[in-house]
This record gives sequence, C-alpha cells and structure tokens, in this order.
Amino acid sequence: MASEFRNEPFTDFSKEENASAMRAAIEKVRSELGREYPLVIGGERITTDQKHESFNPANKTEVVGRFQKATEDLARRSVETAYETFKTWRNTPAKERSDLLFRVAGLLRERKHEMSAWMIYEVGKSWPEADGDTAEAIDFCEFYAHEMLRYAGDQPLTRIEGEDNRLEYIPLGVGVVIPPWNFPLAIMAGMTVASVVTGNTVVLKPSSDAPAIAYKFFELLEEAGMPPGVVNFMTGSGAEVGDVIVDHPHTRYIAFTGSKEIGLRINERASKVNEGQIWIKRVVAEMGGKDSIIVEADADLAEAATGVVQSAFGFQGQKCSACSRAIIHADVYDEMLGLIAERTEKIKVGDPTDPATSMSAVVNQKAFKTINDYIEKGQSEGGRLIAGGGSDGERGFFIEPTVIADVKPGDTIEQEEIFGPVLAVIRAQDFDDALRIANDTEYGLTGALYTSDPEKLERARREFHVGNLYLNRKCTGALVGVHPFGGFNMSGTDSKAGGRDYLALFMQAKVSSEKVGASTKAEKRAAI
Repeated sequence: MASEFRNEPFTDFSKEENASAMRAAIEKVRSELGREYPLVIGGERITTDQKHESFNPANKTEVVGRFQKATEDLARRSVETAYETFKTWRNTPAKERSDLLFRVAGLLRERKHEMSAWMIYEVGKSWPEADGDTAEAIDFCEFYAHEMLRYAGDQPLTRIEGEDNRLEYIPLGVGVVIPPWNFPLAIMAGMTVASVVTGNTVVLKPSSDAPAIAYKFFELLEEAGMPPGVVNFMTGSGAEVGDVIVDHPHTRYIAFTGSKEIGLRINERASKVNEGQIWIKRVVAEMGGKDSIIVEADADLAEAATGVVQSAFGFQGQKCSACSRAIIHADVYDEMLGLIAERTEKIKVGDPTDPATSMSAVVNQKAFKTINDYIEKGQSEGGRLIAGGGSDGERGFFIEPTVIADVKPGDTIEQEEIFGPVLAVIRAQDFDDALRIANDTEYGLTGALYTSDPEKLERARREFHVGNLYLNRKCTGALVGVHPFGGFNMSGTDSKAGGRDYLALFMQAKVSSEKVGASTKAEKRAAI
C-alpha cells in the first residue's frame, strides 16, 4: 500500500516483454471461452434452468461465457442476503475494508493483461483501450481505499466549551450496482468497491453484454478475502429481475451507469416508497452525453484535429465522454475537415486481438443497426459524408469511423446520443455561436475547446455547461483523482466518480454530542 495515491501507469506495448505478456494472456483467455458461470448469493453458487450467452462482438458466433438467468425469487433473495450481511459488515473497521481494496488492487495489478484480454474478447476493446480500463479499475480500488481512511478520520467541527461533538460517516445499507458494458471492469469495479469500502453490501447486476469480466472481478474480491454476502453476483434481464432489486424495500440505494432512458426509469421507480420501506432511496446515476469540441480559428489545427479524432473514435465512439460533435469556426472549417478526414482514414479497423487494430466492432446487433440508421439519417437531413460510412456485419459488428460534415444545429445526429463511431461536424460563425451550439443539448457531460485566446478559455470555464471541461486537449481519458468525472442535466447526478466527494454518496453523516465536565451518574452514586 502506497502512502498516497498514484495513478496506475499504462502499459507500453512497444516493449516486447509487455506485448509478449499480452499475447500470452489473450491465448489463456481464448482457452477459457464458452465456460458456464453461476449466480453467487451469500457465497452459494447457484444455477438455473434458463441461460444467457455473452458473445464476442468481433466474432459474433463465438461464445465468451454462459450465464444464469435469475428468477424473481432469486433476485429477492439476493437483496435479503445482502441485508442480513450488512448487519455485520457495517461494523467492520474502515481500515479492514480499505485493506481489502488494497489487496484487490494488488491482484488486479498481477493479472492486468488477463483482465484486459477478457475485455478484448467480450466487448471488442483494443489493447490500449483494455489496458486503460484495467488501470482505471486499479486506480478506483486504490483511490477509494485511501479516501475511506480519510472519511474515517476526525472530521472538522466548530468547537464549543462543555461538549464533545463528533461527526462520523456511516454506511447506508444494501446497494444495487448496475454497471455498463463499455467500461465493464473500471466502472463496474468502481461502483462496487465504493459501496463495499464504505460499509455497504451489494447486489451486483452486470450488463448482459459484459458479465464475464464482472464475474472475474467478483472472483478477485473473494480471493482478496471479502466475506460471503458482501457482494452478491446476479445475472438476468432488467425487465425480469432488475425491477425487483430496484423496488425491494430493503434496497437503500442504486448506483447506475448507462443510458438516459434506463437511468430515468430507475430514478422514477426508486422514488416510490414500497411497503416496509423506511427510507428515501438514493440514486447515483451516470448517464449519457452529446459531447462537443469547439475549435476556434486561432487554435493549433493539427493538434485540434488529432484530439477530435481520438475523442470521437476511441473504443468505437462507445464512451459517454466521446466527441460526437465538432464545432468548427467558419474561417478554418474546410481546413479542419481535411485534417479530420485525413486522420480518420488512417484508423485501422479489425480484430481486437491484433495489436495493430485501433478500432474494432460495436457491441451488438442492436447497436450495429441503430448506428447505421443514424449514419443514413445524417445524410438524409443534408449532411455530407467525408469519411467512413461503411459497415460489415457478416463476421462481427464492424462500422467504419464516420465523419458527416455540414450538419446543422438541431439535426438528429447533432442532438441525439449515437454511442458509436459517428462524428457530426458543424460550422460556427463565431465563438458566441459555437458556445450556443455546444450548450444546446439536454446533456452536459464533457466538452473541449481548442484556442490560443486566454479570454475564450476563461469564458468557456464560465459558460460551457459541462461537468468535465477540457482546454486544448481531447475530451476523453479522465483519470481517477485527477479528473473527477460526472455531468450535468440529463448526463446524471454529477456524481464525480474518482473524486473526493464520491464516497459521501454511499454514506450518511451522523453527529454525536456529549456533555462534558459534569459528573456521571456512577460517580455521583459512588460519592454518596
């Protein structure tokens, strides 16, 4: 355990020893594909009659793993088991809970390439994208372990004579953790360990597109010494069992990352008080984005074009922080289009097990169809295709990185979250126009501005309404502890994951006040 938090370094795959280790991990995981995994409730492995399969999006007939479909009874049992376990886990000293996370981080570090390889197969991450995901998971474990020790320490209060006043943070209870498939290790692990280290117990329901990596992480929790029932692993459809665990009167909070539609549905259901419920449920929600990068005429255009392309097409554009709108000043619009198209055409689309691949398949058939529909819609509304536009769904769900120019403010692809490799380019007449276009969205997650004008940078800080604003750099790649992450409006509850405020969302503050300087009853009796 380090005395203070440091971000996990990314792997340099140009070094042969690192590339060789990753190739070996990919082969190891390949040999384990297609295995069946159970539900785990209170430490008990459970199988059901109905199964669900997870597939490799780059090779859509390849089964990554077979998982159980939980029943409503098992869903209720998972919450009730977590509720009983909470009665003891909440009393575990904060240092012991933090030490658990430090051990988990150590195990992740030892098996970094293996965990990354699971994501390469299950969600189509490239080597660097998978490595970054695993590094972020390590960071979440380490950062939240350190943070819990800070929260468990003495908290500053105004002192008065005659009283001993103390503020302490106590856990909430049973949390339902519903993570996304796009950061299937980092975000899943972050929400889970934030719950555990603060003294809560968890029902973990991973995405149906990424249950294998979640199970592998669950195994690490067990190996690190997590008691049975602290985290309960449950797979199944949201419609059948998701509502059950959200609605259960013993559920105290829901931590969710995913689409706006599902996030709002969870928030609505959580607001209803069910029979036997004695609290208002808390919802920690990270939802969508329609993120933009503004490029002013005085910017370094080559650097801006690189930032736009990296932000738009990293992990196939399947990031809530991805740049889906490039808002370009009219004076440099045509020049920027050329630079963006040139960089986009150099992106290599292919099998993610190949280290030369920089972009792979989108996650599933539904996403494949939806994204292609948006590409057609963008052109039918007057957009001009300047790069990409093609797709191949025969072997896997491959879509070329696509750039559509001359998109007008208010067009469908300028307003709706696509969650795929599609960049809309919009012409702005001046900086006022660019800010207006950027803010004209129901979301408010990330944004970036490229300019050499200090006054414009300061205006962006004041007026660009996003939770994470980046100046003269790309709008993706938030680091734990460095860039606390979370957005405004329909982007969620501005949870600021990886920041100093985050753990407070999983706890409640209790103040105790003791009168001092007076004799106790026992002392008075002894004096009689």
